[in-house]
Amino acid sequence: MTLSIVIPTLNEETVLEGTLKSLRKLTAVPYEIIVSDGHSSDRTVEIAKKFADVVLEHDGKTRQNISQGRNAGAAAAKGDFVVFMDADSRVDNPDYFFPQALKQFQNRPELIAMTVRIKVYPDKATLGDKIIFGTLNLIFRFRNNFLHIGESTGEFQMIRKTAFDSLHGFREDLVTREDADMFYRLSKIGRTKFYGNLTVWHSGRRAHKIGWPKLLWIWTLNSISVALLSKTVSKEWKVIR
Repeated sequence: MTLSIVIPTLNEETVLEGTLKSLRKLTAVPYEIIVSDGHSSDRTVEIAKKFADVVLEHDGKTRQNISQGRNAGAAAAKGDFVVFMDADSRVDNPDYFFPQALKQFQNRPELIAMTVRIKVYPDKATLGDKIIFGTLNLIFRFRNNFLHIGESTGEFQMIRKTAFDSLHGFREDLVTREDADMFYRLSKIGRTKFYGNLTVWHSGRRAHKIGWPKLLWIWTLNSISVALLSKTVSKEWKVIR
């Protein structure tokens, strides 16, 4: 089984190299890294070309949202599984992480998508980060594993390519909550799982930049709007550096 790791980017020069270097430690399974760039104005593409197998560059005539970036990367993917990660998401030991993740799919043929425990880098984590992401991880475990209602953030999603293609990818009309929507739709055609024995680390930069109260309010408004009206309140998901 092969992996296609898709990372959408837009002006990510400060975090991308560390993410790609951590993934390049993987030797245990066949994989490719695809960076799907939304017309960055910094060194993102230059960095991507040093470490990624495929670098896709948006023409910049219009703003490419994250769904479009992920879908473009998935369209170029050759693996049996598509792994979606953010530019600031990292795995400590990929030679342990990815074989363990693949084992979950091997043991459960009905499993079509998986997410894992999400935490902020230990050296950057605030008390708020620990409380909020600890709560979110519990929610994701309960929804995916017990209610069988898919839910996940975009820091890490591992999906069978055939299942992803059958849903025609992420909804490109959603500027946020596209990640949760994807897992919800996946749970309608197969099983999704939260696997708490594996952890993906990320910077927590959005919450650190705008504050948890404001971010939680934005998440809540968009979650309700997508659930009830099938559209987001936010017109644009701003880039946070």
